[in-house]
Amino acid sequence: MLTLQFIPNTEIANLDQESKLRKLISLIKSDRILVLEGGLSSYEEMQLIERTMEQINKEFRGIEICTVSSEKRKTEFSTKIKEAILKAFGYKSGLTIIGPASIVKEIRRDPTKIELFAVNKRPRKK
Repeated sequence: MLTLQFIPNTEIANLDQESKLRKLISLIKSDRILVLEGGLSSYEEMQLIERTMEQINKEFRGIEICTVSSEKRKTEFSTKIKEAILKAFGYKSGLTIIGPASIVKEIRRDPTKIELFAVNKRPRKK
């Protein structure tokens, strides 16, 4: 079964970096595909990738990650002002999708959509 878990920014925003990474890695290792509201900072993404690479073994083959930010698109001046005000109050725009590499085979992104290609993880025969 494929499990998607939405994590609102309010659930992880107040966690320190270590707690945030531990929580995300724990959820990913339980074969969940995470959709994070607001995303991660580039430093947090780097730390997450580094930590998961240290934990790769036969059971855990790493992660696939994709971040989509609305900051790079061209917008009207009034929209930029509104986003700047929201950002000042702690609102983070964007979205990050993270999943275990054993399930998420590829994440493609273009200006109009995100495509996530996954496989059904079959239980191992004993």
